[in-house]
Amino acid sequence: MFKCRNCKNIDKFELMFSKNYDKEKTYTQTYNENNQIEITVGDYTFIPDIKFMNEHAVCKYCGQIYIWEKEDNNEKKQKK
Repeated sequence: MFKCRNCKNIDKFELMFSKNYDKEKTYTQTYNENNQIEITVGDYTFIPDIKFMNEHAVCKYCGQIYIWEKEDNNEKKQKK
């Protein structure tokens, strides 16, 4: 899970595609059995890391970039 440091929303993002990317610029976001985000672009599916998020993800709510931090599912459960 990834949290926006600006507005605190979790996993609410849009991806920025390179202007040289010549395929359809759409993606899907799902969660696997370990509650990790899986992103699928075309026929490629991957689990993003914090580096990827800070290079390619824009917060869907506040529009900030380079602002993500890792939110560990276990830490979140322990805080409640």
